[in-house]
Amino acid sequence: MFLSVFTYIIAENSVVYYLGTPYPLSFMKVVHYEKHYHYNDRDLLTVAKKVGKLATYCKRVKDESSMIRVDTEARKTQKATDSIKMTITVELPGKTLRAESRKKTVLECVDRCMEKLEPQVKKYKEKEVSKKKKPKK
Repeated sequence: MFLSVFTYIIAENSVVYYLGTPYPLSFMKVVHYEKHYHYNDRDLLTVAKKVGKLATYCKRVKDESSMIRVDTEARKTQKATDSIKMTITVELPGKTLRAESRKKTVLECVDRCMEKLEPQVKKYKEKEVSKKKKPKK
């Protein structure tokens, strides 16, 4: 079994920094797990930029207690359209959001996962804002 793990953070201007260098805590932490698959550089940067867009919907995504986990797995299936399985898990304070997709390419997978995650993150933000606005008795 081939499994590789790497972690990076995304700055506000979507520049990717690998951990090991000092960085402010307001950056988003992303952990990738690859099983039987290896990203090329272009795909990795594209996935990082698309995942980084989650921060535009909710500032909590960039909180120090938040983390995004991207699991990518290449599978041998009878359907060629299901050969890549991607799961994106967003761990936020008090909530865990998750999206899974099976497609032919990694870019199709990440697009579909982002389509699923965007409404979840927006709903999470609305609930957090509504909790803050409620008057205390």
